[in-house]
Amino acid sequence: MTVAIIDTGCANILSVQCALDRLGAVFRLAAAPDEAVGADRLILPGVGTASAAMRTLRARGWVNALKAEKRPLLGICLGMQLLFEQSDEDGTACLGLIPGRVSRLVPPEGAPWPHMGWNRLNFVPGEDPLLQGVDPGSHVYFVHGFAAPNGSATVATCSFGQSIPAVVRKEAITGCQFHPERSSATGQRILANFIGGL
Repeated sequence: MTVAIIDTGCANILSVQCALDRLGAVFRLAAAPDEAVGADRLILPGVGTASAAMRTLRARGWVNALKAEKRPLLGICLGMQLLFEQSDEDGTACLGLIPGRVSRLVPPEGAPWPHMGWNRLNFVPGEDPLLQGVDPGSHVYFVHGFAAPNGSATVATCSFGQSIPAVVRKEAITGCQFHPERSSATGQRILANFIGGL
């Protein structure tokens, strides 16, 4: 099983590579779609602004390629938000692979913005293969100031003054708002589930 990590130029690419290396996965960094030919799965990492990441994806030919993609795709953090139609961050048009608009988080009273740190996953066990072997209430690591909407694609949530999608899925397209590569054993299990087959 080979994984192509889409090079968005974002800061969490190295940590994703290190997490895959710990799992013994075969992976490559793909700056352009032709560099992902032959890979079985794709990971779209992201840290930073939606507008900057989308500029990079457009310039490198990824937007049309991902819209036509049939292989399993996992978006991480900003990469998950880019799967949706639009982001209120700079009014950025995103990939449109999952319906919905990403909006700025409103923190609960007295809480900081952005949402940063460990938080619990809320989900129904056994409903999604990405979360097999993960217990409801497990902690994962978040860093984000914008969030996707809850909807039919929501698989798991966390609470930050409101219910926030933490894992989403539409067919073979999945996303984690948190950083599985920084989420200890729980994150490693989620990445292993993705690599093992969805």
